[in-house]
Amino acid sequence: MTNDPVIPARRDAVRLKNARKLAPSSQRWLSRQLNDPYVQAAKTQGYRSRAAFKLLELDDKYHFLPKDARVVDLGAAPGGWTQVALARGAVKVVGIDLLPIIPIAGADLIEGDFMAEGMDIRLKELLGGGADLVLSDMAPNTTGHVATDHIRIMALAELALDFATQVLDPGGAFVAKLFQGGAERGMLNKLKLRFRTVRHAKPPASRKDSKEMYVVATGFRPE
Repeated sequence: MTNDPVIPARRDAVRLKNARKLAPSSQRWLSRQLNDPYVQAAKTQGYRSRAAFKLLELDDKYHFLPKDARVVDLGAAPGGWTQVALARGAVKVVGIDLLPIIPIAGADLIEGDFMAEGMDIRLKELLGGGADLVLSDMAPNTTGHVATDHIRIMALAELALDFATQVLDPGGAFVAKLFQGGAERGMLNKLKLRFRTVRHAKPPASRKDSKEMYVVATGFRPE
C-alpha cells in the first residue's frame, strides 16, 4: 500500500460483455466500476475502498494529518480511511462502525455506536488521551428523496461534530462528509465558532455527479 495516490492513466472505456441478463441499473453500476480509475487504483495499491483517495487528496491539500497523530475514524467500515491515517504516520487509530470491520494491523476497531453512552471515554482510553483528528465519512442509507437525504446526512454530521468536541485536544482537527443542499451553511457557521480555520472542498476522487463535499476544520478551540 502506497502513502500517496497514484491514479492510473485513463484508458479507453471498458465495454460490458454478456451483461444483457443484468438489470439496467446493475449494468450502469458495473460499467462505472470497471471504468473508474480510483476503483482500479484502490485494488492495485491495497486500499479497501476508493474513498481512501478522497482523504489522501484532502490531506495533500490541507495537511491536517501530521505524523504521530492520534485519530478517531467514525463510520470506519470497510477501513480505507483508517488505512490512510496509518500510512500517513498516525501513532494511534481507533475506528468505529455499526458494521464489523476486518482487522487492520496497527488500529483498534470497534463494532458499535459512537453515540453510545461512555464511548467517548472508551475511545480516549484506547488513544491514550485526547484525539488530534476526528474523521467522519459517514452517510446514512439514502431514500432517493434529495431533500430528505440531505437532512439525514447533515444530522449525522452534526452528531459527529458533537462527538468530536468531546474527544479532541486543543488545536485538533475535524474532517467530515456533507451534502450540498443549503443546510450545510448552518454546520459551517457552527464549526467557525469552535475551530480557527474552516474550509470545504470536493476532492477529485469524489464523483462529478455526487453532491458530497467535505469540511476540513482545524485549530479546535474548547469552550
